[in-house]
Amino acid sequence: MEDREMVLVTGGSGFVALHVIQQLLNRGYRVRATLRSITRKDEIIASLKNAGIIDFENLTFAEADLSADEGWNEAMKNIDYVHHIASPIHLKLPKNEDEMIRPAVDGTLRVLGAARDAGVKRVVMTSNFGAVGYSHKDPTQLITEDSWTNPNEKGLSAYNKSKVLAERAAWDFIKNEGEDLELTVINPTAILGPSFSEKLSSGFELLKNILDGTMKAIPNMELAIVDVRDLADLHIRAMETAAAKGQRFLALSDGTMTLLQIAIFLKKEMPEISQKVSDKTIPDWQVRIAALFSQKAKAILPLIGVNRKASNQKARQVLGWQPRAKEEAIISTVESLRKFNQI
Repeated sequence: MEDREMVLVTGGSGFVALHVIQQLLNRGYRVRATLRSITRKDEIIASLKNAGIIDFENLTFAEADLSADEGWNEAMKNIDYVHHIASPIHLKLPKNEDEMIRPAVDGTLRVLGAARDAGVKRVVMTSNFGAVGYSHKDPTQLITEDSWTNPNEKGLSAYNKSKVLAERAAWDFIKNEGEDLELTVINPTAILGPSFSEKLSSGFELLKNILDGTMKAIPNMELAIVDVRDLADLHIRAMETAAAKGQRFLALSDGTMTLLQIAIFLKKEMPEISQKVSDKTIPDWQVRIAALFSQKAKAILPLIGVNRKASNQKARQVLGWQPRAKEEAIISTVESLRKFNQI
């Protein structure tokens, strides 16, 4: 047991982190998960039991918060690899974007510094599509890992700005202060797929609003989708593969779907729960007006009209990654909504 490689997963209670932990345990790794409060340990174990894990001998926990130095050096002891998945949590849009940006950047640098000091081999960091594709204006050209979002892009949300600045800071750290530490970055698109608990992520909220009729008209929004199971697999491939050193990988299934296409797909494939699904559309100008009065519309506004046609060829070719169809991710998300009585 002792000679098995040890992997730290930050933000262990999160949707993606739980899938990464499950797959690491199933592959025989020893795992340490960080939590902002160790009191959540039982909640994580219950979720992993839902995921089919029965032996927890290789799972331990450490208390550490992205906003503080305490706990990180202890969490990194004897660690070979780190999956930095934790992200500062904001339940509502901040009045000042620095409230979201500073914790994201500082937290990333805190994790990388502790990993370097502990002699960790490689950090696999979860960034997002917002760091890649929001300045890509040519819809005829596929977005690749060579693209970067301009953090000063007009209309860019504070969340996506925090992601691009945190990723930039990570690469700068590795270049200037990283010493022997390696970095690989994963940039996922919209993350769907099965949940191990009733604590549902933002992607679930979107589908729930479509299914329960909260979304009475469908905005003009295109999604690229990745199944969380494939995203976790990609994290581990990026950890294990030598050629992933110093690389970033877009994580998405083939093709895109508009919200209207998703609504029509649900009506066709799951008619028994789609009676309230609207097929009416709402023009962009109405969303802009609604955003003046509605927090939900304000949150959707930066997503309107964004080109999400991107390539997953790098992950396929370098890492041998084979993602599921986006439709399968949608179906499994809805099945989780049903399982946990959310619809």
